[in-house]
Parts: sequence; structure tokens; C-alpha cells
Amino acid sequence: MKAIPNLITLARLVLTLAVFGALAAAANGLCEASDLLWFAFWGFGLAAVTDFLDGWLARRWQAESLAGAILDPIADKVLVAGAVVGLAINGDQVAALTGGLVLFREFAISALREVLAPRGLRLPVTFLAKAKTTLQLLALSAAILRLASPPWLGVEVSLGIDLALWLAAIATVWTGVEYGLSARKALIAAG
Repeated sequence: MKAIPNLITLARLVLTLAVFGALAAAANGLCEASDLLWFAFWGFGLAAVTDFLDGWLARRWQAESLAGAILDPIADKVLVAGAVVGLAINGDQVAALTGGLVLFREFAISALREVLAPRGLRLPVTFLAKAKTTLQLLALSAAILRLASPPWLGVEVSLGIDLALWLAAIATVWTGVEYGLSARKALIAAG
């Protein structure tokens, strides 16, 4: 029972690879693009739900583990990176640009955590950082839906998706700045 949260996280990684594979195949015309894009949309949505589910179950069942603490953020970053790259190769320029900002921040903060860890310093996850992850997943899901949907989606909805992508990028950069300032303060205090 205590292994279930980690198995869900591993399933998210596998599903992420399938979603990226579907987006890449659709971009290269290897199969019926519509079917692949709908698979990518539903697969990404399911993977996003598992991001909440694995942590919730681990806390509820008191099954938090070092493996889960390592795997969960990796699975999150792989999910976001796979979607961003998949959207970019399908020609979504807004997702490519905002996704580039998101990925830069994600990898920069991961590197910052690696620098702080040997000094015994941590950057605890903030509520705003959890909210930005939710915003990222919703915006990327909407962008994949835009690829899968016929033109009836409409210009207004498409502009709303672009706005959501930009809001996710802004929230992501904002939390990166907050983490950077917190790290600086912790390093100064540590001497």
C-alpha cells in the first residue's frame, strides 16, 4: 500500500513519454494526427491528475519516502518539458516561448537546490509554487486541446489559452525570483 504513491509517480513518467510520443508523431504525420492529439490531451490530463494524487496519497497514508521526494519533482518537470517540446514541434509558438521561460526557471531552481543542499540549506516549496504548477498544467492542457480541436474552438478561446500560457510563465518566473531571493538570504545567513 505504501508503494502505491511512488508507482503512480512512475506511471506519470511512462504516460508522459507516451504523450510526448503522440505529439511528436502528430507533428511528423506518422499516423492520424487528430487521434494522436486527442490521446495527448487526455493522457496529459490524466498525468496532471496523478501529480496531485501521488502526493495526496503519500501524505494520507503516511507513505512519504525519499524515492517519492526525488521522483515527484522529476516527473513534474518531465511532464511539463515533454508538453512544451511537443507543442513547439507542432508549431505552437506561444507555448514554445512561454515554455522556454518556464523550463529555464525550473532547471535554474533545480540547480540552485543542488548548490544549497551540500550546505544543509533547503528551499521549501511554497503555496505560490504549487499554484504555479497547477496553472502550468492547466495552460498546457488547454494548449494541447487547441491542437486537437477543430477550428470551431474560436479566436477568443485561442487568445484565452495564450493568456493562460503567459500567466503560467509569469507566475513561474515570479516564484523563481522569490526562490532566488530566499536562497540568497539563506546563504548570507549561513556565512
